[in-house]
Amino acid sequence: MKNTTNKLASMLWSAAAFAGTSMLTHAHAVNDLPGGPAVNQLNLPPAVTKIAEEQQWLHWFMLIVCSVIFVAVFSVMFYSIWKHRKSVGYKPATFHESVTVEIIWTIVPFVIVILMALPATKVVVAMKDTTNADLTIKATGMQWKWGYDYLKGEGEGIGFVSTLDSDQRALSDAGGPKKGESIDNYLLKVDNPLVVPVDKKVRIITTANDVIHAFMVPAFGIKQDAIPGFVRDTWFRAEKTGDFYGQCAELCGKEHAYMPIHVKVLSAEDYSAWVAGEKKKLAAKADDPTKVWALDDISKRGEKVYAQNCAACHQANGKGAGPIKALDGAAVVLDADKSKQIAVLLNGQNNGSMPAWKTLSDTDIAAVITYTKNNWSNKTGQLVQPAEVLALRK
Repeated sequence: MKNTTNKLASMLWSAAAFAGTSMLTHAHAVNDLPGGPAVNQLNLPPAVTKIAEEQQWLHWFMLIVCSVIFVAVFSVMFYSIWKHRKSVGYKPATFHESVTVEIIWTIVPFVIVILMALPATKVVVAMKDTTNADLTIKATGMQWKWGYDYLKGEGEGIGFVSTLDSDQRALSDAGGPKKGESIDNYLLKVDNPLVVPVDKKVRIITTANDVIHAFMVPAFGIKQDAIPGFVRDTWFRAEKTGDFYGQCAELCGKEHAYMPIHVKVLSAEDYSAWVAGEKKKLAAKADDPTKVWALDDISKRGEKVYAQNCAACHQANGKGAGPIKALDGAAVVLDADKSKQIAVLLNGQNNGSMPAWKTLSDTDIAAVITYTKNNWSNKTGQLVQPAEVLALRK
């Protein structure tokens, strides 16, 4: 009777949960979000890259192999227990180890593991092959938004910050969507989506300004941690145009839920038009490289540039971390020949571990160099003007 009651209660709870979910879905008119989460989604999202397709195939392959092994092993075990139970007269056998059996149950699992490892290794190696990218973008995690800088390829020099849409944030602060409101992209809409071209290899370099974040877009099959003071990378090649969504996948603080990722994949023609429009916006805001700055003014600007772009690797105190060289007391910073440090920022060094920062304006590069030359223990009194940077650009 007790078992029957428990079963009945469990069924009622399940029915109530299903009904509640159905009512909530109906009340908020929730629909599948193309490129994002789906209603009652159980499987992985539709793949739009070859890597994501291979990951999904690998997922099902591993699941089937493990399920077959599980069923086979437990079937033999339960059959043996039932068939040779004491109640039907069976007595336990007395025997010692069998070399043949031990060899078999060592070799068979080894072969199974190898057969599973081969396709898995192929996919993992492909996931980490970021060479020959058509477009390189740096994604910087910040509490709680993403900064995107186009470092190489069409669109080089474009940079912006992507933040949760202010209307959606206000909606969340007010307790969430009201009855009847469409919430298909709730907490996924941003003010400035990351824009990329279709059928182009896009390399994403990840880092962070504060704590560990993670750049994840399920439809692309990518998830890469963004760690302060370190640089990691991943890549994707979207085969379809459209909007695709992800989120920071690392618990990064109290507003972790308000750090969405929105990637807009455009055709080659539309992407070129977008780049042209962004270039015009940048040109309209560009500083006059012939302007002569005072030391205090350009140092204040350099402090902001450093915090936004350099502190993630070199730390706010200029001490560096791990393989990242310190700027506090660095010879190239203290050198009276200012062109050496300008060349480092324009061209990078150490095989890309220090990336080129040609994407920054002449004024920003001059400002950040001036800041490093006159901050911490560095008190050189040297000032770099934008015209000096412009003269050394190649």
